[in-house]
Amino acid sequence: MSKLTRRSFVKSTAATAGAAATFTAAPAILKAQGANEKIGMAVVGVGGRGQSHMSAWMGDSRTQITYIVDVDEKIGNARAETIEKKQGTRPVLVKDMREAFDAKDVDAVSTATPNHWHALCGIWAMQAGKDAYVEKPVCHNIAEGAALVAAARKYKKICQVGTQSRSSSALHEAVKFIREGGIGDVHFARGLCYKRRPSIGPLGDYPIPDNVDFNLWSGPAQYTDPRVTRQRFHYDWHWQRLYGNGDLGNQGPHQTDIARWFLGVNTHPKNVFAYGGRLGYKAERNDPDYVDAGDTPNTIVSIYDYGDKSLTFETRGLSVNDSDDEELNKLFQSTKGNKIGVVAYGTDGYMVQRTYSHCIAYDKDLNVIKEFKGGGDHFGNFLDAVESRDYNDLNADVLEGHLSAAVSHLGNISYYLGENNKASVDQIAEVVSGIKSLDDDIETLNRTVKHLKKNGVDLEKYPLSLGPSLAFDPVKEIFPNSPEATELCTRNYRTGFVCPTAAEV
Repeated sequence: MSKLTRRSFVKSTAATAGAAATFTAAPAILKAQGANEKIGMAVVGVGGRGQSHMSAWMGDSRTQITYIVDVDEKIGNARAETIEKKQGTRPVLVKDMREAFDAKDVDAVSTATPNHWHALCGIWAMQAGKDAYVEKPVCHNIAEGAALVAAARKYKKICQVGTQSRSSSALHEAVKFIREGGIGDVHFARGLCYKRRPSIGPLGDYPIPDNVDFNLWSGPAQYTDPRVTRQRFHYDWHWQRLYGNGDLGNQGPHQTDIARWFLGVNTHPKNVFAYGGRLGYKAERNDPDYVDAGDTPNTIVSIYDYGDKSLTFETRGLSVNDSDDEELNKLFQSTKGNKIGVVAYGTDGYMVQRTYSHCIAYDKDLNVIKEFKGGGDHFGNFLDAVESRDYNDLNADVLEGHLSAAVSHLGNISYYLGENNKASVDQIAEVVSGIKSLDDDIETLNRTVKHLKKNGVDLEKYPLSLGPSLAFDPVKEIFPNSPEATELCTRNYRTGFVCPTAAEV
């Protein structure tokens, strides 16, 4: 299996063509940190996850938050007051991130914006001479991830991805145990996102909050008509593909990252296949005409072929209580509730990631061999690399984030292309039986179908969607046999918010 190294990655993406950059590059200079100087931080997007960024920077003596950026004035002012009380100085509040990137007292940027802004925010920041901490998924599509990696290398900037498990001592020890042969040879991993997600409400023309600058909020994403089709503005964008990537691209990048780490694969897969749907909400509402405002799948199984290794990712958004998935229940030591984690299947046993700070190794009879516990300081690791100026010091360099986010994007691409290809369980089983994988794919299908039926889904009336099996070129980052799939590796951008390609950064 060929390895996509950082050097070969940047070289291969230099030939990529696309839209023009919209931010002027600045010299790659970070101010020297003197005895009384701190790293000036700008936090972009200070809603839910953004508050964790704020807490991390205020809790580290090396940093001072000098700017916060939010398109919602109400939220922005509230966060500025919180920061002022904690650190003693009030950060400048702006709506447009470019104002913060121009500021001389900003040395580094961390962003927790909606997904559609992640890559462009990081690229603009690095072009302006700032280091960047970018939340997962590091990009909204594959081409953006390639551009972000290229920008980090070109401008010699530190770019960390918010997959915090990469700084977990439990995960580091678990990976070391796998590499030393603790569970034998490992060629297959299963990622799980069994996470209850209720309906986000019916489709409708809902008003944009008065305090939100919708032009800046939309940024790279085209306006919709009606502009907002969800009741809860500030979170439920996750389930609309114009802005988010569903739970495969929301929770998924954490587990796809760990699954790749367990497998030791440092490239994209060679093939992807997915099936699923947005199912169950009609049954919950007891209304056959109900239309949920989300358009990402709440149930999806995606299968990835890496050559001599493979990965399966299962996303379930309906109720996961009273699960009768016997082996998984034993591995996760739970029959009820959410299961968020990864199972690596070895010839001599299993490695299970149960939380970000807890892993368990089992033998083939499901007896516990060893447990691994302990967290880490992911934000602190970013600052360590900012000080050393060596991206190799990062636990989650941007290339790792790109490879892990791409797993989710590839699965979604197969699903979206097959969204209107409704299929019976028998038809899906026939296709699944021919897919190259190290999983028992029929058993995975059967468990998925059983889960849906337990949630009242009539699969004859509301069948699953069957995506195509797609060959992918891991170096060129295109689908050689599907121009339609390659088109979904990027998006149409609005004027003024065009994300440059890897060749253009």
